[in-house]
Amino acid sequence: AAMLMRRLGRRVAYVLGALLGSISGLIATFGVVQGDFATFCVGTAMAGFYGACVQSYRFAATDAVEPSKRAKAISRIMVGGLVAAVIGPQVVIWTRDAWPTAPFAGSFLGQAGLALLALPLLWMLRAAPPQSAVVEGTARPLGTIARSPGFVVAVTAGIVSYGLMAFIMTAAPMAMVGCGHTVGEAALGIQWHVLAMFAPSFFTGHLIARFGKIAITALGLVLIAASGLLALAGLELLHFWGSLILLGVGWNFGFIGATAMVTDTYTPAERAKVQALNDFLVFGTVAVASFGSGRLLNTSGWETINTLMLPLIAVVLVMLGWLTLHRRRATASATVTQ
Repeated sequence: AAMLMRRLGRRVAYVLGALLGSISGLIATFGVVQGDFATFCVGTAMAGFYGACVQSYRFAATDAVEPSKRAKAISRIMVGGLVAAVIGPQVVIWTRDAWPTAPFAGSFLGQAGLALLALPLLWMLRAAPPQSAVVEGTARPLGTIARSPGFVVAVTAGIVSYGLMAFIMTAAPMAMVGCGHTVGEAALGIQWHVLAMFAPSFFTGHLIARFGKIAITALGLVLIAASGLLALAGLELLHFWGSLILLGVGWNFGFIGATAMVTDTYTPAERAKVQALNDFLVFGTVAVASFGSGRLLNTSGWETINTLMLPLIAVVLVMLGWLTLHRRRATASATVTQ
């Protein structure tokens, strides 16, 4: 996805992504109707390219505004997740029995339709020109950027914020049912969690503009830690629900703040490869966390899962503190030199 954006521009890449998203829905529908699991997997795998494009919408928004407004742009894009959290489950409910002989085939057909609905909007996108039109001599090697303190800290914060959220969110419903709560109560907890993930986006950008990227990222990590401590406090329904809500808000602050920090680490000529590396590291970690959470829950338990997050958060908070001091010293040194 990043390579296409670099060579063809965001608009063309996003349109191709939406087309593949629609085709993937049709293939998955065919797989469900035919009872062919391999075909179904091909369809869902193709949807991954569309997902990669969608995840980069937040970076496209930052390209269109001045640096001081990037956090607000990211935050506004994330508001779309709130709408999706409401509409998405309803689309599944309305369409899951649309194909009488194949439950949920209609849901994947609905996915194909939703991807097509995005095409006109994506075609009207006024994005920056393809990266190939930028003078490449102005770009630093990716390794140099990846070793810079700002990038290392920003990506680590994004990895921990998103990775821990996926890790806990995946295990939470199973833990709730295992503790005697109903499937409906577990589903309601996840719904509140998803709302908590995206609802703060209405004001997260304003908080970042007021208090700074590092401060809001740190606040998000503290809230994620608080969600773990609340989960460790008990196994009642309110413990689970409260923990999931804190986890959602913490993810919002941590991930948006970390993404905004990443946008400060590259020039326009470097943006495609740096954004691609960031998303590869973040979402690669999310995939591993999602795969591993169920197994760890089964072997070690809910308490272990929530305990393991605390030292990781502590390390990132120390890194954020170090970066703050590092920048203050650099600013002071530059002032003295002048």
